[in-house]
Amino acid sequence: MTQVQLQQLQKQLWNIANTLRGKMGADEFRDYILGFIFFKYLSEKAVNFANELLDGEDIGFLALDENNAEHVPYIEEIKKNAIEEVGYALTPKQLFHTLAERGRKGDFILDDLAETLKAIEQSTLGSDSADDFANLFEDLDLNSTKLGNTASDRNELVAKVLSHLDDIDFDISNTESDVLGDAYEYLIGEFASGAGKKAGEFYTPQTVSTLLAKIVTQGKTRLRSLYDPTCGSGSLLLRVKREVQDVDMIYGQEMNRTTYNLARMNMILHDVHFAKFDIKQEDTLIRPQHLDKRFDAVVANPPFSAKWSADPLFLQDERFAAYGKLAPSSKADMAFVQHMLHQLDEHGTMAVVLPHGVLFRGSSEGMIRQYLIEQLNVIDTIIGLPANIFYGTSIPTCILVLKKNREHKDNILFIDASNEFEKQKNQNKLLPEHLDNIIGAFENRQNIEKYAHVATLKEVKENDFNLNIPRYVDTFEAEDEIDLNAIAQALQALEVETQKTDAVISDFCKELGIASPFAEVK
Repeated sequence: MTQVQLQQLQKQLWNIANTLRGKMGADEFRDYILGFIFFKYLSEKAVNFANELLDGEDIGFLALDENNAEHVPYIEEIKKNAIEEVGYALTPKQLFHTLAERGRKGDFILDDLAETLKAIEQSTLGSDSADDFANLFEDLDLNSTKLGNTASDRNELVAKVLSHLDDIDFDISNTESDVLGDAYEYLIGEFASGAGKKAGEFYTPQTVSTLLAKIVTQGKTRLRSLYDPTCGSGSLLLRVKREVQDVDMIYGQEMNRTTYNLARMNMILHDVHFAKFDIKQEDTLIRPQHLDKRFDAVVANPPFSAKWSADPLFLQDERFAAYGKLAPSSKADMAFVQHMLHQLDEHGTMAVVLPHGVLFRGSSEGMIRQYLIEQLNVIDTIIGLPANIFYGTSIPTCILVLKKNREHKDNILFIDASNEFEKQKNQNKLLPEHLDNIIGAFENRQNIEKYAHVATLKEVKENDFNLNIPRYVDTFEAEDEIDLNAIAQALQALEVETQKTDAVISDFCKELGIASPFAEVK
């Protein structure tokens, strides 16, 4: 599929999504349309898998009839294999296309659709994929009055949406491209742009995700493990996966239930096998779910300056104990840094997006920052990003890059990329050339006038471990010098011309017999 065709598909999906808008907010009709697209994907994947098993037989999966005794053994065998291989099972009557066709004919399909979505989840019970499919469709409330005041109205709307989606070929059998994955990411981004502050809960702009991904995969073609403690929709994890040939295992944690469901759907829809990801729903700082593991790459875009308990009991927690101080309850930024560093493998790289305050705020945050630099020596690079590039906030942000075994142990690299953006409507955007500049500076690690500075640890210590980027990268632009003598001469010449003009006007006034405005007042 060409880029133009992909853009047409994305526009088509967005138009279908808007069919559902009605009385719903962006985050609400997002859950419906993405859920329906995901169901279509599961159906098409089930059909492809079943037809591979039936290769050589005289019948295809869609033609199998559960009421035909001769067909039942085929259906049961396909179900058994499907649960083991793809993690779930569907029967022919439960397929997206089957329900969409019935909806086109005017049948009432809401009850059967609800039962089918529940059946997908139940088909995994007792299997290795059970956790990945449990309650996956719980946000698709088909009885919600937001879909229509009556059951008939709701059925008509849902049938219309399914019918439109059924007409689209997602080409999921094409292993050379990820058309549906790209379209899904596009929709998530579109919903984020309209979700205001809520967008930050589930989505990191693609260009920022790409930057983080390139940083943590630098010099690597494969990752044994990848982790995001605040994974949102999972888009950042998937972006890192794209930067390498393979990731053995993906781990994530997300506090918001709806977003957690979206992350699991996103993984499956991008063809990440259920055995190769483990995403949990819990508060990462309070109840971390993967604390016994260490990861090759750790990435995150945590909620900026979120509140947390900062309970003194956390001083006994292995993640925070060595620092002797906790991040303040009003700002959990440093707590996320400490947590991520604890989970980082000895030879791994972590990159986290944070507000600029973490670079210079004092009190407990200052003490934690000093410990990270002076005692652990893990801060490798600080990258200043432009303001207004994230959904829901206009504040400038930075990226902290940390490594436990740093190649450059005697310095910290500072990059000021705050002017690397293109203004687009109400938001700034990093372009590919901006990313190239940042990654180039990160890899070359050299002083670049008004852009990058390699600061010695001695220099950082002399600045009282304050990492505020302007202390290290001087972006001051001196104004052109003003020639006061030239200005004085120009004013004198202007005064001469003014006097000549005044004299001409006075002569006209004399001829007209009126008082000159320039006559001296006696």
